[in-house]
Amino acid sequence: MGWIITILVGALVGWLASMIMKTDAQQGAVANILIGIVGSLLAQVVFGNWLQIGGAYAAGGGFNFWSIVWGVVGSIVLIAILKALRVLR
Repeated sequence: MGWIITILVGALVGWLASMIMKTDAQQGAVANILIGIVGSLLAQVVFGNWLQIGGAYAAGGGFNFWSIVWGVVGSIVLIAILKALRVLR
């Protein structure tokens, strides 16, 4: 059940971040899921563990409001990095 929640939250987070960063036309469902999952983990590590921002520990922690918010933030950072490396346009 945990993997299903991870995939669903990853898809939602990746889709929201791709809409914000205007890369939705370039990405499919699998890319949205991967960006959402990796972006959530990125937010948890960078903002939660390294910068000690309290709410960022929720990123990647399941289906709740703060995990989605921090997952979107991490996914936006990931998409910005991918754009800088010219992987996405």
